[in-house]
Amino acid sequence: MNPDLVYLAQTETTAGFLSQNAEALIKTKNRPSGKSFLMSVDSLTTLRRFTRVPKHHKNRVRRAQKTSFVYPCGLAIRVVKDEAHLQFLQKLKWSYSTSSNSSGKGFDETFAKERADVIVFTCRNFFEDKPSSIYRLGKRKIKKIR
Repeated sequence: MNPDLVYLAQTETTAGFLSQNAEALIKTKNRPSGKSFLMSVDSLTTLRRFTRVPKHHKNRVRRAQKTSFVYPCGLAIRVVKDEAHLQFLQKLKWSYSTSSNSSGKGFDETFAKERADVIVFTCRNFFEDKPSSIYRLGKRKIKKIR
């Protein structure tokens, strides 16, 4: 798999664009370049390559489902547990992830299919579900963002 391509795939919560190339995602979504992306990783081992999980929150991060965490280093990372999405993600190990809509708009399957370099079809088709929870982690404190 080419990490520079933009993939359209069904994630845990919504149809999303995935790539290891942040610039390609910015161009695909017509997104302001100052906004950061959520990273999706395939395992806790891969997570450790990017950040250190504060000791006080290790169990929370390990057990979390459909939850993203903003770590003290500033990165927002989610460990994927959904089997269908994980099958795709294990090929890349990690990727930047964003919803497959034009910046600030709702999901449009036609727009998503036109803008993606590669479309990853599954038996679930593409859908938009409730967004994941996001928490900011400090050394001891935790704050709900979404």
